Amino acid sequence: MTAPSWQRLVAAIAAAVSLAAIAAGAGFPAPERPVAGIISPVFSDEATRDGNREADRVLDRLGITPGVRVADIGAGTGYYTVRVARRLGAGATVYAEDIKPEYLEQLRARLGREKIQTVTLVLGRPGDPMLPHSSIDVAILSHVYHEIENPFEFLYHLQPALAPGARVGIVDVDRPTQDHGTPPALLRCEAAAVGYRQVDFVSLAPAEGYLAIFVPPVRLPAVDAIKPCRQS
Repeated sequence: MTAPSWQRLVAAIAAAVSLAAIAAGAGFPAPERPVAGIISPVFSDEATRDGNREADRVLDRLGITPGVRVADIGAGTGYYTVRVARRLGAGATVYAEDIKPEYLEQLRARLGREKIQTVTLVLGRPGDPMLPHSSIDVAILSHVYHEIENPFEFLYHLQPALAPGARVGIVDVDRPTQDHGTPPALLRCEAAAVGYRQVDFVSLAPAEGYLAIFVPPVRLPAVDAIKPCRQS
């Protein structure tokens, strides 16, 4: 084997190892704050949330109208999934992602009962939603961000699924992550560490929580350039 061929082989092996390491989560910094455990597929009862017009206000603010492709990430039993599907109607593109197979099975049964046929269920990984490339115009994460084991790894692997001009809407409660919420400043800092920029923020009162909207980076930062944020 000639020297250039040997060098190319070494470079190819190194690149493959590097990609495999990134895929496995190696190199991403751990968040410097507690990560809440997943305790339920439901945040609150749906009647109360609807009484506060939570979903309507969130979907309106995110500009979800027919033709927009939506992913409900950490879908649980599908509070947002079914409301997005109904709003978009026939021909909709809706992904419902979760890392818990049992939650997806519950959601599958619900979609059957409610005769909703426009939803694709996706079993994700803790650090990767496993959504198709450039398939999403709006991603919704409702009361789930504080449960993501490594938000930097997750946001990094979410970016390829987002189409040009996409938006990411994160619904959460302003309280410490160990209490199943995310302080807005912490959310903004962690998202910015991966290149996401906050473009809107609104309180959901009288519903509990807020909606923060981000646009993803065109180009992701180097993994070793991502720095964690401290929860104050």
